[in-house]
Amino acid sequence: MNRNDAIELKGIIWEDFVNYKKPCMTLMFPKCSFKCDKENGVQLCQNWGLAATPSQTVQIESLIKRYMENPITEAIVLQGLEPLDSLLDVYTVAAYLNICGCRDDFIIYTGYNKSEIPSQAIQDLAYLIPGHFIIKWGRYIPNQEPHLDSVLGVKLASDNQYGELIK
Repeated sequence: MNRNDAIELKGIIWEDFVNYKKPCMTLMFPKCSFKCDKENGVQLCQNWGLAATPSQTVQIESLIKRYMENPITEAIVLQGLEPLDSLLDVYTVAAYLNICGCRDDFIIYTGYNKSEIPSQAIQDLAYLIPGHFIIKWGRYIPNQEPHLDSVLGVKLASDNQYGELIK
């Protein structure tokens, strides 16, 4: 790894108590194909406002250092837009956590269905992540009743969405 490694983000929530059952740092990734809107035939994504936000380049070493020094956070959440559309940056975050020996939970919120992501990509990430690795799968489908996901400990908006403990 290089001291100058950087990733592109739309934003950071340093102490987040909404997106996971444990206090987490949430990283908002900058890319998305808006597959949910395409499938639903209407613009309904909650992240359209985030898409219009300017991206920022963040030095990964300082980001992870700040995370590791925070006594409150116990997990890192990667979410929307779509982290898996920035897969190299996801690998970079995971690799730095591995180097630091961080065993905190690592969660990816994706709108992809499990069948759409090569299993080798998930295996490669699981290899890098020393602690628990969780993926929230599934696109947003409107007009469904939110349900509590037992893996994530939060409500998800659509019946097809679920958290999976990968490792």
